[in-house]
Amino acid sequence: MRAAPYLVGAAAGYLADARFGDPRRGHPVALFGAAAARLERRLWRDHRGAGALHTALAVGAVAGAAGLAVRAVRRSPVAAGALAAAATFTVLGGTSLTREATAIGRSLADGDLAAARERLPHLCGRDPSGLDEQQVARAVVESVAENTADAVVNALVWGGIAGVPGLLAFRAANTLDAMVGHKSARYRRFGWAAARLDDVAGWPGARLTALLTAAASDAPARTWRVWRRDGSAHPSPNAGQAEAAFAGALGVQLGGTLRYGERVEHRPVLGAGLPPVGAADIERACRLSRRVGALALATTLGVRALGGRALGVRTLGGRRRG
Repeated sequence: MRAAPYLVGAAAGYLADARFGDPRRGHPVALFGAAAARLERRLWRDHRGAGALHTALAVGAVAGAAGLAVRAVRRSPVAAGALAAAATFTVLGGTSLTREATAIGRSLADGDLAAARERLPHLCGRDPSGLDEQQVARAVVESVAENTADAVVNALVWGGIAGVPGLLAFRAANTLDAMVGHKSARYRRFGWAAARLDDVAGWPGARLTALLTAAASDAPARTWRVWRRDGSAHPSPNAGQAEAAFAGALGVQLGGTLRYGERVEHRPVLGAGLPPVGAADIERACRLSRRVGALALATTLGVRALGGRALGVRTLGGRRRG
């Protein structure tokens, strides 16, 4: 079976992330970020064209290098499987996500709001200084929802579509968006291309995340209803899909006003009429995230297996005709 090395490798990489989480030092994503930052210093101009070139070079280099690596190991199923395992382990961040969220939830449960505030920037870019316990809990649950889509489901989706190059190119695009895709004075134009690429790349996984959240939920009808009603109300075309689905699945209210440094955003409420999110909901969100990740692995590997089988049938058919 042509897809077998990828299937075995991706499953192994997923299990490795579940067991070990992200390495504390020398993470390949951090190395990519450092290289992209150096390239930015050379290319930065307050212009969309300069940002588009930066995005094309950074993401294109990763995709090209991944394609060459796949080509180099194509004759060895063992090497191909090992490459898929390493790439999957590199791009997934589900375990580190839930570990950070759980640590913040533990601080809130212990009544240590200061420690929870101090740790919150590990998950998101919000200013934690003025947040109360409920607002910290909301930030954590929203980050778990959004990053379940970005750090788990979307990566697996692109692996299912395009194998190792898809895995690594998506992570590169998503990382670049986090670096330059925000609407600050420096990046409003330069980061436009990175933000748009991430929006496009994140579209399928965000919707799959919502569907899988409904499947993993104890209240699938409510999850579906809140997702369909509120998922498109979020200013992000993708983040709102996962956040609305998580709000419905957990039976809590998300969204509303938040602060990023000096910038304040007033976002629509997701799950209006449901109880406010609280510290106890953080662990529930983490459990839901893990269930969604496992379903995403099964779904994307199934799609990959069917695609590999179809390719094999077409190849055999071509040989018969020849």
